[in-house]
Amino acid sequence: MSDVAIADYGLLSDCASAALVSRGGSIDWWCPGRFDAPSLLGRVLDPAAGHWALNPTKTGADHRSERTYVDGTLVLRTVHHTSGGSVAVTDALLAEPGVPGHGLNSNPPMVLARIVEGLTGTVRMCTEFVPRPEYGLITPYLHQHDGEVRVEAGPLALTLRSPVPLECTDGRAYVEFDVRAGQKLPFDLAHAPAWGPPPPRLDPVTSLAETIDSWRAFNQLHHYGGRYPDLVRRSGLIVQGLTYQRSGAVVAAVTASLPEDLGGSRNYDYRYAWLRDFFLTMRALWVTACPEEAGRLFDWAARSAGRSGDQPVPIMYGVMGERDLSEYSLDHLRGYADSRPVRIGNDAWRQRQHDVPGEVLLCAYLIRDHLGELSEELKALLVGLAEQATRWREPDAGMWEKRGSGRHYLASKALCWGALDSAIKLAPMLGHRADPARWAAARDEIRAATLRDGWNERVGAYTGVIGSSELDASVLVLPFTGMVSATDPRMRATIEAIEAELTTDGLVRRWPDEPAGFVVCTFWLVECLAMAGEMERATALFERTAARANDLGLFAEQIDPRTGAHLGNTPLTLSHVGLIGAAWRLTKPSFV
Repeated sequence: MSDVAIADYGLLSDCASAALVSRGGSIDWWCPGRFDAPSLLGRVLDPAAGHWALNPTKTGADHRSERTYVDGTLVLRTVHHTSGGSVAVTDALLAEPGVPGHGLNSNPPMVLARIVEGLTGTVRMCTEFVPRPEYGLITPYLHQHDGEVRVEAGPLALTLRSPVPLECTDGRAYVEFDVRAGQKLPFDLAHAPAWGPPPPRLDPVTSLAETIDSWRAFNQLHHYGGRYPDLVRRSGLIVQGLTYQRSGAVVAAVTASLPEDLGGSRNYDYRYAWLRDFFLTMRALWVTACPEEAGRLFDWAARSAGRSGDQPVPIMYGVMGERDLSEYSLDHLRGYADSRPVRIGNDAWRQRQHDVPGEVLLCAYLIRDHLGELSEELKALLVGLAEQATRWREPDAGMWEKRGSGRHYLASKALCWGALDSAIKLAPMLGHRADPARWAAARDEIRAATLRDGWNERVGAYTGVIGSSELDASVLVLPFTGMVSATDPRMRATIEAIEAELTTDGLVRRWPDEPAGFVVCTFWLVECLAMAGEMERATALFERTAARANDLGLFAEQIDPRTGAHLGNTPLTLSHVGLIGAAWRLTKPSFV
């Protein structure tokens, strides 16, 4: 099979794991248990790595499909229209029964439900279930028993329940069947660890209705009063779907190794939580949610960071706070569009990035009124991060995580400034270890040196690296830190230069030779234009960018300006918090 376009995938989530469903009805990615667990269904990375298809048998010229999320949920409904009639397939990762509100999916049952409903006429359907655990390394045995298909392989135990008998051969279950108008046929796939209790047995139809109710009850707790409310609510729901509910961590994406450049090697595992994205994610939660979600995310970060000491705080963690995310390659997989290597884990966890203290301290200041009395451990962490920001003269890997030796990235210096500025404001809460006078001296030195040395007179802009002549979209974050205003003549010139030199068809690239536009950078440009008073231009760019989401409102990491194709891991938290921040900036240009 040819690779399905990244934008053709829809997201299912139970706030512990996620699945991707193609427009054609194939679940091509599911890592049951945790976002970063080995895949059971992995066809997005290799045709032989497992899938579960459920669709009409004949998909000729007269076939068309349309899909949407059930309002206020991440339950996906796809309607297939064929020459024989129409049929709907409703897909969901089921929620924990009876736990609405903020308890949504604290302990999900790990069940994929697929409900087929005949709408008109008679439609010939088929389902093909090809489980391949451990990223496709295992071809399991399939056993039929009392109308169920049981899968036992390695660490997994699975039960597939079907309303029609399945034929099992060579690790594959298959059946064709007719669906008439008014019929409702439920399928469900339940997962459990191999050496524990058996997979749960739930009524798929009842559980699906409860899942819809749970998502809607959660949604009703959140209020957004700004512009573009439908777009913001959808992105907020997607960010919730990317949240590991048990800990509060928000993963960067649910996929691994989807390429930034088709056939290239920039293929990384994004199923972890980055502190680099922390401030923007926290700000988005603050705008779209109640303080509880933002507070849980902050608590997760503080606990994960632990004692900082003299060593830099890691830039990223596993969803339960794990630090060692060592990277390796799956050489048996061909990769999406033959993009190799297929990487699992991410060695960026070893990098030094000076933006991290700024991300955390800016967040602490943002939610300061909800932190209450700080524990001694949290005081020590925040003071330690401020002290790390005083080492701003050292090179780092930058927010784009360039591998190799460090450089002096302008955005990193600005976030060190933001770290110290926030620490000074928080000093009355930080106890006797706070040193606001010394921090203020370092903060002022950072600003003077950065704005002096980061400006390139020949380019007429602030450049990405001090001493470089190359523009870099990362400098668009400078006004977000408060170090320089977007109306400052040099910052304004930088905004104009990035719009002129790094923008193609309305999409902002991170650097000059990057082929695709980076979605969040485009939303950063929207914010900068709004902060500079260019509301008409900012609004037009926002609406143009928001329209580039797929039909379900999902954004991947990048978009090819020539074809409009989505590239990179999907859906990307940073893209969606970028949309939320830009929409709120258009509502309140002066907000922090």
